Amino acid sequence: MDFQHVSYLWDDSIAAQMEGDEVALLVYRSNLLGADLRLTNYGGGNTSCKALAPDPLTGQMTEVMWVKGSGGDLGTMKRNGLAALYVDRLCSLQGVYRGKDHEDEMVALFNHCIYDLDSRAPSIDTPLHAFLPFRHIDHLHPDAAIAIAAARDGKRITQELFEGTIGWVDWQRPGFDLGLQLRHCLDENPGIRGIMLGAHGLFTWGDTAYASYLNTLEVIEKCAEYLEKNCQRQGTPFGGRRLPDLPTDERRTQAVAMAPILRGSCSTSQRMVGYFTDDARVLEFIGSHNLERLAAMGTSCPDHFLRTKIAPLVMTLPPDANMSDASQVKAAIDPLFETYREGYSAYYTSCRHADSPAMRDPNPVVILWPGVGMFTFSKDRQTARVAAEFYINAIQVMKGAEAISAYTSLPRQEAFNIEYWLLEEAKLQRMPKPKALSGRVALVTGSGGGIGKAIARRFAEEGACVVLNDVHQQRLAEAKAEFVQLFGKDVVAAAPLDVSQRSSIEEAFAEGILAFGGVDIVVNNAGLSISKPIETHSEADLDVLYDVLVKGQFLVTQHAVEVMRRQGLGGDFINIVSKNALVSGPNNAGYGSAKAAQLHLARLNAAELGKDGIRVNVVNPDAVIAGSNIWSGGWAEGRAKAYGISLDALPAYYAARTLLGQTIFPEDIANACLAYVGGLLSKSTGNVLNVDGGVAAAFVR
Repeated sequence: MDFQHVSYLWDDSIAAQMEGDEVALLVYRSNLLGADLRLTNYGGGNTSCKALAPDPLTGQMTEVMWVKGSGGDLGTMKRNGLAALYVDRLCSLQGVYRGKDHEDEMVALFNHCIYDLDSRAPSIDTPLHAFLPFRHIDHLHPDAAIAIAAARDGKRITQELFEGTIGWVDWQRPGFDLGLQLRHCLDENPGIRGIMLGAHGLFTWGDTAYASYLNTLEVIEKCAEYLEKNCQRQGTPFGGRRLPDLPTDERRTQAVAMAPILRGSCSTSQRMVGYFTDDARVLEFIGSHNLERLAAMGTSCPDHFLRTKIAPLVMTLPPDANMSDASQVKAAIDPLFETYREGYSAYYTSCRHADSPAMRDPNPVVILWPGVGMFTFSKDRQTARVAAEFYINAIQVMKGAEAISAYTSLPRQEAFNIEYWLLEEAKLQRMPKPKALSGRVALVTGSGGGIGKAIARRFAEEGACVVLNDVHQQRLAEAKAEFVQLFGKDVVAAAPLDVSQRSSIEEAFAEGILAFGGVDIVVNNAGLSISKPIETHSEADLDVLYDVLVKGQFLVTQHAVEVMRRQGLGGDFINIVSKNALVSGPNNAGYGSAKAAQLHLARLNAAELGKDGIRVNVVNPDAVIAGSNIWSGGWAEGRAKAYGISLDALPAYYAARTLLGQTIFPEDIANACLAYVGGLLSKSTGNVLNVDGGVAAAFVR
């Protein structure tokens, strides 16, 4: 098929394997539609099919509707993401419906219509599908269609563009009555192929999964062609350019300097994770003459503003502002944040109902810096990234609507009624309790393997975003792939890091800041070891030990402190040292003395940084052999020789000399690190925690 503005992904050979299974074809079609963000946003839209199935009580064939359940995503949905309901029972709800003032009570009644008790909970959009008599239905939020739906003359344009084959229903909050309005529109316009929902989205359908898929693509393609022609005719979108963008490298530099400051400002209610993009569509919008007018209007589609808030914060700093003095930058942006919070509070106060939930976080989700890019902040990185994607969708809607007519947004009261809908509040209350490290960002040096990798993994398991780094790029790439597989792409970033080189440190932190908005936890774990008698221990050996262990810890800490101070949220350092910092042993002058320096450097930093709310603590491991680089390069052989035993006997020797007789694993060190930052020791700094199985000579007190 020849489509220019949407992706035709249907594969007849794959669909043929599902022939006769309408639900499987529904899932297949849904995944294809969700794979193209031009068709619908992450988590947005819903699809359905109706088919006959045996009633589990009577055995008689009955009509059942499978529809995307609450909270799912079309692109990743599986069969268990569908709700299955009796069609006749859904239709019978019309007899008990008491009108729009009683919309919410209908949601509970959906449960009396459930066919498959193990299926997903039905969403508020269920009746929108139930009252249309088509076997397959797609409800999507394509930018091209919403641009027409949000245009001042959207109804007229729809009528003329599709010559009456697409119906129109004015804006109305999703629910039971909107389902009735869709059916009324169809009754008034028999033979139409779809319905445009004012300011909202598009409904299309077909008698088969493929017919519905093709109809959906054709309607959206026609909308997109129409917009493209009008945009080309208009020539200069958004009233033309008001200011130029900074060059790419300068935008990145400014974003790295600004993101931690913004993160601190957005985290006054709860700690937020950030995301940055300088996508060309963003730059075109934020550098335009019409930015302030359109941004202040807010978004139109409910799916957009539920994730982006009603409007963004627009920065007034010049793109090339001097970012070296964080206090001056913060002084410049603080009034912008205060004005935004006051505006959001006024919006809440003027629109609230007697039973509205309490006002939520008044800070912005979307922050636009003309000439630089867009920052988004939310409780986790996935939500922040999705907010950015949704605002880009909103930008495209504004662009299209302005090209064909004039953009219109929802009235503030309607927007509030969606944002503070009691059903949305109930959904928020059902969200899982945050994990111990939710909203935190951790950078762990030397995390390509061994102890560092175990620490990063433990932190990710507890909800943290992690910045992996290692001097060995192959190990780093393998670790990142493993973490993406385990935790998803929004939890992990990675950057090569040589801790002895300031420029490498700066670049690694920049990657973490661009990925997550800042850094809260830094684990100085990168290390190496050299075990030689004093007479053969070279100056080069000493230099590399002190460069990596002492200078590396110093430089990483120094740069991280600057980032943490820009955030103003405090922070944590955990320095992975060694029992060798306290215990004297043979053939260990260079490594042992460097470890002692690390330990005291940590104490000095703890004494200095407490005023910033930054805690510095130490974990002293011993004999952690599994996966560790320390045991390569002759160290194990050197220690075995020093103790007069064979290499194979070394692990047992280390375990036997401890008070507990235990072997120490990387996971043990990771658990000790979690103890420091997991919330139970939040008022402790300057501490040393031994994880060595019990070595009396290493007792600190």
